[in-house]
Amino acid sequence: MYQLIKRPLVSEKNSSLAESGIYVFQVDQAATKTDVKKAIEKFFKVKVVSVKTAVCRGRATRNRLGASSVKYWKKAMVRLAPGEKIAIFEGA
Repeated sequence: MYQLIKRPLVSEKNSSLAESGIYVFQVDQAATKTDVKKAIEKFFKVKVVSVKTAVCRGRATRNRLGASSVKYWKKAMVRLAPGEKIAIFEGA
C-alpha cells in the first residue's frame, strides 16, 4: 500500500491548488482511485473526499544514440475534506 504513492508533486500551480484543499501526488501506474484514497487516508490520517487521476506522457530524451523511449507516469489529484491539511505541503 505504501508503494502506491511515489512522491508529492510540488510546483507553483500545485501549491495554489493546495490552498483550496487539493494535493497532487505521483502514483504507481497500476493504482486505482480507491487504492490511492485508502493509501492517502492511511498514511497521512486525513479524510479524502475525491480523487482524480491522469496518465501523463513523459518527455523523450536525447542521447548520443538518438532519442530514448518515452516514460509515462500517473498523477493523482486528491481533494481533502474541509479543514484537513497535509503537513509536507505546508513546510512542516
